[in-house]
Amino acid sequence: MNTVSIITVNFNQHEVNIDFLKSIKSYPSNFNVEVIFVDNGSKEQYEQEYKQILPELVYIRSEKNLGFAGGNNLGIKVATGKYLLLLNNDTEITANLIDSLVSEMEENPQIGIVSPLILYFDKPDTIQYAGFTNMNYKTCRNSAIGFMEIDKEQYAVNSRETGYCHGAAMMCRRADLATVGLMADEFFLYYEELDWCERFKKAGKKIWFTGKTKIYHKESISVGKESAIKTYFMTRNRMLFIRRNTSTFNTLIFSIYYILIACSKQVITQFLKGRKDLIKWTFKGLFWNFKNSKNSKNLGFKI
Repeated sequence: MNTVSIITVNFNQHEVNIDFLKSIKSYPSNFNVEVIFVDNGSKEQYEQEYKQILPELVYIRSEKNLGFAGGNNLGIKVATGKYLLLLNNDTEITANLIDSLVSEMEENPQIGIVSPLILYFDKPDTIQYAGFTNMNYKTCRNSAIGFMEIDKEQYAVNSRETGYCHGAAMMCRRADLATVGLMADEFFLYYEELDWCERFKKAGKKIWFTGKTKIYHKESISVGKESAIKTYFMTRNRMLFIRRNTSTFNTLIFSIYYILIACSKQVITQFLKGRKDLIKWTFKGLFWNFKNSKNSKNLGFKI
């Protein structure tokens, strides 16, 4: 029987972790399931408490926060499953999640990575993700398909190629990583799953969405809260994504647009909203790319 390795990363979210582990325990699968929990530099450790819920839990401790990509990479390195399911710890799964995702992968060997339908936990009839459109590489913008639609099972039998998977829940084959590689940990936070999807595409694999199964995500619908860390990494990594995944000419065109239009507009908006504290982080995120033109892993932001 094939093994599926579920990998989740935690940073100081104890109560959320308990709900997540109970969710996994509630839904047995037709496959052997290995659960790998990466404690990503949290202040307190609860290994024994988590193992009371899942005695076979593989618990990995990092003494520092390695970010979303770095934390998942730790889990991937020890995973033994044929299939790897990366799940945010602020999600709760449904009964057929694992079996449906594996079925999609086995029915279509061209699939490199697949995500399910994602609904908001606090409004379970509201869709967060039903796939992504392709990227406009001149502006580094794309859209979430189905975002904020009421779920009327309009995607329930829908399985198709999509622009990108969603980092909250994505499955891939461990064997494919010999070609694709691990996630790029220099992103630290934001855009890393989009970059990973680009590398699957370059390896000749398809990026896939299926509405035949779903998860519930505890990310708030009003997740627009701005912060220094979000401003910095969203600004920084949007340019880093383009630099890593497009030509020098396209990067030049994007950079002109990004500096003169997108970032300028962002700074003006921050000023008008009274968030002058965020302006410096917009500039820091932008200038990081010029200081680290060779994709240095100097993150430039202490967590």
